[in-house]
Amino acid sequence: MVTTAQTIIISGYYGFHNSGDEAVLKSILTALEEESRQAGITVKPVVLSSDPAWTQKMYGVEAVPRMSLGEVRRAIKNSDGLISGGGSLLQDATSPKSIPYYLAILKLAQWAGKPTFVYAQGIGPVQRKIFYPMIRSVFQRCEYVSVRDEQSAALLDTMKLKNPVVEVVPDPVMGLPLPRGSELHKAATETDQDQPPIVGVSVRYWDKERRDLKAIAEGLKKLAAERRVHLRFLPFHLPDDEQASRMVMDLLGDIRRTRSIVSMCDQVTDPQQMLLEVSRCSLMIGMRLHSLIYAASHQVPPLGISYDPKIDHFLSRVGSQPVGTTEALDGQKLANESMRLLDQRSQWIESQGAAIALLKSEARLPAQHIVNYLCRKG
Repeated sequence: MVTTAQTIIISGYYGFHNSGDEAVLKSILTALEEESRQAGITVKPVVLSSDPAWTQKMYGVEAVPRMSLGEVRRAIKNSDGLISGGGSLLQDATSPKSIPYYLAILKLAQWAGKPTFVYAQGIGPVQRKIFYPMIRSVFQRCEYVSVRDEQSAALLDTMKLKNPVVEVVPDPVMGLPLPRGSELHKAATETDQDQPPIVGVSVRYWDKERRDLKAIAEGLKKLAAERRVHLRFLPFHLPDDEQASRMVMDLLGDIRRTRSIVSMCDQVTDPQQMLLEVSRCSLMIGMRLHSLIYAASHQVPPLGISYDPKIDHFLSRVGSQPVGTTEALDGQKLANESMRLLDQRSQWIESQGAAIALLKSEARLPAQHIVNYLCRKG
């Protein structure tokens, strides 16, 4: 039996006030806390953050600056292990610096003789094959590797990673619960029959010509012309998503004559509060991956617009496919699919309920494995 607190470093894209990545962190912290309590041990997380003061205030955990080599090394030296994940950390589409950074953090822990764990990561795209042997070298020294989809596992297989065995698990956010005390308020909101159904909308900048956002605005206008709805814009990454949301809202023009409502959720950085917002929706139209995961995890049909294979991969796990891509999106099809899902929400929940329940349960597997390891080694 472990009698002292086990300190675990958590490395990821944290402290940037991106609701999706913060949801990943909150999900990992929650899962570790619950699994360690059931195992009768204490796990003390230390988060590598871009904004340590904010992370400490938001989650009540210790945090150190992720780019301060001295502080990171000291934290690792005083730890009992390191978790890398989740999210899309090992990819070179947004920057060639991401893969070297996250591998270096893992390597520092391995050089210090600490066990390392990869937690439900989305691997790729990795366009520069020079990174393949680097990833394989670091991962084969990990105690445990889990990825969030089969495609990530297949990519690791092409890198000739044989050990450890890679476990495919859902995104950690599938296991994120609503904030305590919110269920009664949510239930009261849902019983108001005079209010139109809430359609959540999560948009981001992607296409430089903004053709994707213009097509979304066209589809939402057609939807509002056919149905009385409440279009609720939910920015996941501040401030960029707020700006993208306002652009779409401006393109909608004055739709008050349709009796529909347009609003935006302002300045929400707490992932569970954003999860509560999504859970109140009858439909979620999303470009952000975690807007779709939030929705599915709380039985809100997701209607995804794909800019990356990770959107397609997740939707396939809940019996869906993208309504279009950022390169090719038809506004009329967006409106038609929205109305179909609003009409068939109960059927969607019935058909996908078992799959969603399984995903929520399996999202805890990495935390269970890590806690079990700490119990054995402690």
